[in-house]
Amino acid sequence: MRLVTPILLIIFLLLQHRLWFGDNSVADYVELSESVESQKLSNEVLMKQNELLLQEINGLKSGTDAVEERARNELGMIQQGEVFYRLRQSTGTPNNERE
Repeated sequence: MRLVTPILLIIFLLLQHRLWFGDNSVADYVELSESVESQKLSNEVLMKQNELLLQEINGLKSGTDAVEERARNELGMIQQGEVFYRLRQSTGTPNNERE
């Protein structure tokens, strides 16, 4: 009985050391949990971006409105018969007041 108690105590201490400091320890578990949460947030952002891209693709496939809108906004195109006016912002002083 004298020998069993110290042996059990040593085994217990070794197991405790492994639990707190070894591979797959509590610290590793906490770090992995934080990493998983971070990855979940990243995945949500990417899924929302994918959803927006799919909506844009479906809009471009389904009709000419989306294509026309992109041509106007990104390429500066206008339809035949339309008049395009470009408005410039004032720099602060009109041309006739400059010296």
